[in-house]
Amino acid sequence: MREILEILEKDARATPEEIARMLNMTPRAVSAVIKKLEKDGVILKYKTIINKEIERDDKSEVRALIEVRITPQKNLGFEHVAERIYNFPEVTSCYLMSGTYDLLVVVEGKNIQTVASFVSEKLAPMENVRGTVTHFILKKYKEDGDILKGLEKPKRQAITL
Repeated sequence: MREILEILEKDARATPEEIARMLNMTPRAVSAVIKKLEKDGVILKYKTIINKEIERDDKSEVRALIEVRITPQKNLGFEHVAERIYNFPEVTSCYLMSGTYDLLVVVEGKNIQTVASFVSEKLAPMENVRGTVTHFILKKYKEDGDILKGLEKPKRQAITL
């Protein structure tokens, strides 16, 4: 099962026939394992990684990473506060972290102002939120293990003295 997951993680478009050839199995056996993994919730969905640097248009969104320090709720811990945060539609990912902050929240918005408004009007005022630090993503080089090729080389002006 682990080998099938590793193959699908690298290429979700791999067919049961291709996986079967790689693992010396039958396509039917591979399909049965995949169906079980989907049913058990191990495989949640299949995803396409889009190089938004190439696909960029007027509707492109701004993405930010927000460090959030929180006070865990008595008898509920971090889970309840995290759930309230990850249920906002602007939040695309939310992770419990070790270190100087508690949650890492990934947020998308139409522009910098919409992300700033989300932080100042929804996130920061929440009960149990002690502080936030926002980092805007300026450029992606690699995502989910894939190097985003086709990026333009920066056109820097030569400096002469």
